[in-house]
Amino acid sequence: MNKSELIEALSLEKDLTHKRAEHIVNLIFNSMTEELSNDGRIEIRGFGSFVVKEYKAYTGRNPKTGETIQVKDKKLPFFKVGKELRERVDN
Repeated sequence: MNKSELIEALSLEKDLTHKRAEHIVNLIFNSMTEELSNDGRIEIRGFGSFVVKEYKAYTGRNPKTGETIQVKDKKLPFFKVGKELRERVDN
């Protein structure tokens, strides 16, 4: 499912206009993005949690040329699946 399919499903399920459903989905995604940008944590019980992991700088290699490069420090979002979701997918 992609974002537009999620908007369509919300619109049909809750009898909302497409524009209103799109606004709701964008509001949720923007709020989640803002929270993670501020090094926050998002937990949705039964689904999972989103956290930001920090990675230190390291020396990497360009696979195309073989040249060594310095990779800077970075922060990346990480999703940890919840127990209920893991069990539902597994069965």
